[in-house]
Amino acid sequence: MKLPWFDFSSWSIPRTAWIQVEVTSRCHAACVYCPHTAYRDVWQDRMLSLAGFRRLWPALQKTRLVHLQGWGEPFLHPDFFSLAALARQAGCRVGTTTNGMLLDDEKLRQLVGSGIDFIAFSLAGVGENHDRARPGTSFRKILECIQNLNRLKAAARRATPQIHIAYLLLKSGLPDLEKLPRILPGLGVRQVVISTLDFVPSRELAGERLLSADRPAYEDLQARLAQVAAAAGSLGVTVHYHLTPPGAPALLCPEHPHQALYVAADGAVSPCVFTNLPVSGVTYMGRDGEQPYQPLVFGNLLEQELGAIWRRKAYAHFRRTFFTGRLATPCRQCLRL
Repeated sequence: MKLPWFDFSSWSIPRTAWIQVEVTSRCHAACVYCPHTAYRDVWQDRMLSLAGFRRLWPALQKTRLVHLQGWGEPFLHPDFFSLAALARQAGCRVGTTTNGMLLDDEKLRQLVGSGIDFIAFSLAGVGENHDRARPGTSFRKILECIQNLNRLKAAARRATPQIHIAYLLLKSGLPDLEKLPRILPGLGVRQVVISTLDFVPSRELAGERLLSADRPAYEDLQARLAQVAAAAGSLGVTVHYHLTPPGAPALLCPEHPHQALYVAADGAVSPCVFTNLPVSGVTYMGRDGEQPYQPLVFGNLLEQELGAIWRRKAYAHFRRTFFTGRLATPCRQCLRL
């Protein structure tokens, strides 16, 4: 693969912990909680070109991890494995998140041979509860896909990709939480990341958000998550989750925008995936109720090199807000903080 050449000094490129790249915003599923479903009438399908991704080459060499997934299903991109190969060639770790529905044996063989470090399968419940929350996907088929991946890894004597679970915990799915460790034996899962509904695209979905508004509710949920983590740990599976205590300072963003960034499929550079949805003229539920959604974009990779975008005065000021406490509007309203 021919690599691009850029006429600027390497010091101009930020050294990041990770870069999340939305290879496409297209998706064939219709998850009930997803902005793709809630905003389907105004949603823009985007696809990052291979040429556009190559413009990230200098930055790929200075990051530890590239995660190839945004608001769409990454395996809908016809050049997904070429994108992954370029990232691997840059020397960083490479991961992705998928609903698993497009991974037939042929794609799984490509996956095993690609050198991708890890793949996370999305779940939002166990069994039929998952299927109700994520129409267009199948809990049973996801488990079969994971088992097939393990079979092909064993046949090829490959340890990668490691298998992770990206588990969305909805309020209606809280009873399923204790069932999660029971599905793990035999799946070869190394890690589970449990998240809550951090972006609420409509009033109808506000009830699915697990808010720890008071100390007893927080401690109860914390205890339940710790119990699940302990049960999974006994199986050799690491569980990660982020739960903000009531009244905690809203300055510790788990997206780490001071050392990470998000590139959308149209090349737009933003602090995180929540600040760049391919929509306009919509509202969402923030900390202070219904809010107009406005993307936060500091430049476009297709028009300017990433180092220049990172050094822009407005972008540098945004990163400083997490140390001064004067957060930008999207961050003040963010449920993830």
